[in-house]
Amino acid sequence: MTKADIVAKISEAKGVEKAEVQTVVEAFMQEVKNALEEGNNVYLRGFGSFIIKHRAEKTGRNISKKTTIKIPAHNIPAFKPSKVFVEAVKEGK
Repeated sequence: MTKADIVAKISEAKGVEKAEVQTVVEAFMQEVKNALEEGNNVYLRGFGSFIIKHRAEKTGRNISKKTTIKIPAHNIPAFKPSKVFVEAVKEGK
């Protein structure tokens, strides 16, 4: 499912113009991105959490050049679904 599909489904279900729904969906995604960039997690009860995970520094290997490289410590965004969400997906609802 793409962003356009999400916008179309919400527009059809709620009777709101696609342009308005698109603006809201893009604003939502931008706010989640801004919060994570600032180091804040985003918690959506009944849906899940957008969180920041810290990856420690580690040594990697470039097997084609047979060399080792250091991969610096860094943060990555992650999504952790709520229990309700996980159960709904397991049941196929």
